[in-house]
Amino acid sequence: MSNQPPKTAFAMNERIVYPLQGVGHIQAIEERPFRDKTILYYIIYLEVSDMTVMIPVDKAEEIGIRAIVSRKQAENALDIVGQENEAAPTDWKMRYQMNQELLKKGDVSDTALVVRTLYHRSKLKELPIMERKLYDSAKKLLVDEISLSLGLEKPEVEKIIHTKLEAESNRPVKETPPIDEADDFEDETFDEEVEETPVVEERSLDDIVEEEEELDDSDDEDE
Repeated sequence: MSNQPPKTAFAMNERIVYPLQGVGHIQAIEERPFRDKTILYYIIYLEVSDMTVMIPVDKAEEIGIRAIVSRKQAENALDIVGQENEAAPTDWKMRYQMNQELLKKGDVSDTALVVRTLYHRSKLKELPIMERKLYDSAKKLLVDEISLSLGLEKPEVEKIIHTKLEAESNRPVKETPPIDEADDFEDETFDEEVEETPVVEERSLDDIVEEEEELDDSDDEDE
């Protein structure tokens, strides 16, 4: 009988990507008791949230955990950032849902697309607070993975991304008029309790819409 550990898709000390959570470091692969059986887990440290998670090895693929992309894929993601921007829905609720679904897929190209879309949208009009958070999270995910893939420092990757976004912003941006009234509000007084665990909060769209509409009502009263 062999005492060798079972083969796994990822090895100890390997860097991986956990969708919506960011780049992680596999610190150990261990068996832990769960109810009446023993389960093999990846013990993963997520630097961006400073937490350690346990993921069952046989569920990792289903969750979407994957390896860091190749140099070619990273360069392709940077190309996407600098491509001509396409029209996005004017309704922030629709944009938010669409972009969050892209991030959940965990593909670096989709993350680059979210960064590009929200950056150029912000040039047209200030983003609602939830979209600003989504943009910041997407950019963080993109910078972290590309820096590892290309072997560059994070500030250097941030500069590359910013340069590509700014170059594209000088071109005319396609837009679908008119601006939806639901996107026309000030939200700086929006007070929200932010969960510390996820990089990108997974909240129901109904909750978000209700909070933003309440803020709209409060702004109307002030006027």
